[in-house]
Amino acid sequence: MGLQCGIVGLPNVGKSTLFNCLSNAKAQSANFPFCTIEPNVGVITVPDERLNRLVELVNPANVVPAVVEIVDIAGLVKGASKGEGLGNKFLSNIRETDAIIHVLRCFDDDNIVHVDGSVDPIRDKEIIDTELQLKDLETVENRLQKEEKRAMTGGDAVAKRLVEVLHMYKNALEKGLSARTVVLDELQQESAKDLQLLTAKPVLYVCNVDEASVVHGNKYVEAVQEAVKNENAEVLVIGAAIEADIAELETYEEKQMFLEDLGLKEAGVNKLIRTAYHLLNLQTYFTAGPKEVRAWTFRKGMKAPQTAGIIHSDFEKGFIRAEVIKYEDFIHYGSETKCKEAGKMSVEGKEYIVQDGDMMNFRFNV
Repeated sequence: MGLQCGIVGLPNVGKSTLFNCLSNAKAQSANFPFCTIEPNVGVITVPDERLNRLVELVNPANVVPAVVEIVDIAGLVKGASKGEGLGNKFLSNIRETDAIIHVLRCFDDDNIVHVDGSVDPIRDKEIIDTELQLKDLETVENRLQKEEKRAMTGGDAVAKRLVEVLHMYKNALEKGLSARTVVLDELQQESAKDLQLLTAKPVLYVCNVDEASVVHGNKYVEAVQEAVKNENAEVLVIGAAIEADIAELETYEEKQMFLEDLGLKEAGVNKLIRTAYHLLNLQTYFTAGPKEVRAWTFRKGMKAPQTAGIIHSDFEKGFIRAEVIKYEDFIHYGSETKCKEAGKMSVEGKEYIVQDGDMMNFRFNV
């Protein structure tokens, strides 16, 4: 679906190391600021045990997993909103993404230079928050001037609603709060959709820790969790250096032994990819047959014709019905035929809201 998560953070917090683990794209990673200038884009496979089980059952000729795009964006410094460092480039790159993965350094290491000379994830978070908020405030104030004129001269109800929303955003941003903290109703959300505010994007805070803190966290992680408790955001603890070591291991068995030695059940990048997928409000439906088992990505809340259109536009244009089997039923009965015989296949129309894990078969006529 072309949706992207942008990895952001101050220089030298572990963004590129983490990106490399995620995508094996081998972005340049070095101990100096602005190592990443052009954004690196990785297409990442979404780990999904359901797909693995379907493949075991169906034994198809081809398998296509769900994917999400991750973008490694240049490190930001104070003054970025005014163009300092690579500020303008950073801000334009992040505007193009759909969600933010904000990496915070939560480990001590004298051998790795911090751009501000000391480790303080709350300060680091506030630097980036402030720069994004200042840019958003500039956007809101510029738009407000135009929309207030429209609202006064034309009496446009849509313009008046947008002015109301812009004032709500302005009040929050002037208090040092991100746009995502502003609660909007459905009509207000629709009005604000094209503003593309940087701080309105959903965010995941990734605490990059050392090996000793990867299971239970540390004082830095606790400080981050406390700082973001009132935001609509998630916090994930990952050791980027450890993930890099895991990525170098060749076999699944070696990786599992390494994880067990650390007290971990799975690699942190797997959790990160799944969380990023949900952060983008994405879900998965499946198609399964001898030729191919495939995971299709759709936005939560989409109806059957829209999800059919993800396969091909003709499916949506000529949509007749969707034949739906729940994943659990397919696994239990073992095939489409047996599910149908057991009465576990439902026939759904245009208003059906597709659920995560649905096994779909679309009927259409163009």
